[in-house]
Amino acid sequence: MENTKEAQLQERIGRRLIFFPLPLQGHITPMLQLANILHSKGFSITIVHTNLNSPNPANYPHFTFYHIHDGLSETDQEASKTDILSLLSLLNVKCVEPFKQALAELLADNSGDPSACLVSDAILHFTSAVCKSLEIPRIALRTGGVCSFLAFAAFPLLLEKGYLPLQDDRLEDPVMELAPLRVKDLPAIKTSNPENLYELLQGMIQETKASSGLIFNSFQQLEELALSKLDQDFGIPIFPIGPFHKHFTTSSSSLIPEDHSSISWLDKQAFNSVIYVSFGSIAAIQEKDFLEVAWGLANSKHPFLWVVRPGLIHGADWLEPLPENYLEMLNGRGNIVKWAPQLEVLSHPSVGAFWTHCGWNSTLESICEGVPMICSPCFTDQFVNARYVSHVWRIGLQLENGFSREKIEMAIKMIMEKKQGGEFRERALDLKEKANLCLKPGGSSCESLQSLVNYISLF
Repeated sequence: MENTKEAQLQERIGRRLIFFPLPLQGHITPMLQLANILHSKGFSITIVHTNLNSPNPANYPHFTFYHIHDGLSETDQEASKTDILSLLSLLNVKCVEPFKQALAELLADNSGDPSACLVSDAILHFTSAVCKSLEIPRIALRTGGVCSFLAFAAFPLLLEKGYLPLQDDRLEDPVMELAPLRVKDLPAIKTSNPENLYELLQGMIQETKASSGLIFNSFQQLEELALSKLDQDFGIPIFPIGPFHKHFTTSSSSLIPEDHSSISWLDKQAFNSVIYVSFGSIAAIQEKDFLEVAWGLANSKHPFLWVVRPGLIHGADWLEPLPENYLEMLNGRGNIVKWAPQLEVLSHPSVGAFWTHCGWNSTLESICEGVPMICSPCFTDQFVNARYVSHVWRIGLQLENGFSREKIEMAIKMIMEKKQGGEFRERALDLKEKANLCLKPGGSSCESLQSLVNYISLF
């Protein structure tokens, strides 16, 4: 029955959408989720992707995949592991010609549905000029939150006012133009080439303003003021249709194999008792900080599921820095895995809190499950997200000024045992309910999605 309905939808629309994700885990996942959402609305889908971090086509038999060479040398790829800014800048230069050729071929292909538009990651701003030259509309997807996007858009003003470049003696100063952010919360990257960062962001903002529309993996009730401000400033159609992952269950787009034994371990733990710890797919920490995390978790006396991704610790392959007999000492109270099925983990009844780097996907997933957060942001928009978690939505706390086992133990006990932790949880559950309601008929994201479908159908 469902297949018949889908076939009728596709017959009615008969248009293809071309997607081009930024080849990083936190960007590929929401792009493929969006592709699934729009496929369910009757569009056929083609995914253009680079050889760096290619998605697995076997997980998406209903999509067409088109591979392009990103032009990155082995040296480029190796350097990009420690210098994200360099990678983003290189992709915006080296992908231009291969992408232009790919898009031209796809537009000339008459064997399938005609192409309605390109949906590209906002950071891949070069796609704007390519689309203009080939006369196809471009819609940008911003995979982060609306509040952090506003902060990026404010960089010229922040430079003019002297908030940037970051200065150690001003880090605690409030940024009056972006309350409640402080200077230390601005989404800057520590780099020896700040001009490269400003150039990249200028390209992202300018070409987003020049696009035919902007999609967000967020919802109206979560970032209402920021959406209103963005609508005034940008003057293009904006579609907050998130949370993407709650529209329906889709295939995993994880680039790292997920360890599902973590779920059977969680099954044995008490309700709301476990701290889930994961710092995402890119962040790396020093060995001394890793050891503080390890002892902070152990000393808290709470069960924990800890994702230690290979590459998380500078100079180590995996768990070599752990003290001898550390896991044995915990007597089953701690479980360390290389990667976990995060959506399943966060929705598990035994998980009581999420210690996170505050990437947008993780932040939104935690909100959607009503799980309060301990925030340890590492770079860019994560600082903005952490500030909103702790001071606007008030569903968690931020660990500031580095890692120390004493602070970690105190934070865990506060969120798991104290009255304030219970208040975080109540507010998180309230936001969970709002996230669920926005996707129902008449809800803000449901209405915004229908507006997006109608809008694209006019191209």
